[in-house]
Amino acid sequence: MVILNSIEQLLTHIQDVQKDVIGLSTDSLLKISTFMEKNELEVDEEVAAALQYQDIISQQLNATIEAIDSIKLNINRFSHLYKSDEDLAVESMNKLHDKLNATLNEAKDKKDRFSGKFADNSEELDEIEFF
Repeated sequence: MVILNSIEQLLTHIQDVQKDVIGLSTDSLLKISTFMEKNELEVDEEVAAALQYQDIISQQLNATIEAIDSIKLNINRFSHLYKSDEDLAVESMNKLHDKLNATLNEAKDKKDRFSGKFADNSEELDEIEFF
């Protein structure tokens, strides 16, 4: 399917950009470390926090890269399935569409509840849940 190929290419591009950003972050950390050593500077709490933030950002980018790998794997499985059994693939897409719509409706309902509006106009007070 052409659209899935386009999505996969876009996801690959996003991964490549994220890998480049991780590389820049690593280079930045090395330059900061070299500067501090060269100038015999000590790391205070603020600098230590900033260095930890950079590490956290890199970890989050890596997590996103892993998630994209999982999505691409499932796209490839679906594409293979589609080629081998188009009817089953269409049925699977319809089921996925229904599940995504149900999830979206549930998320909208939770948002409405958080805003003090109840989609079902019930008198009950429900706990606040975040999506």
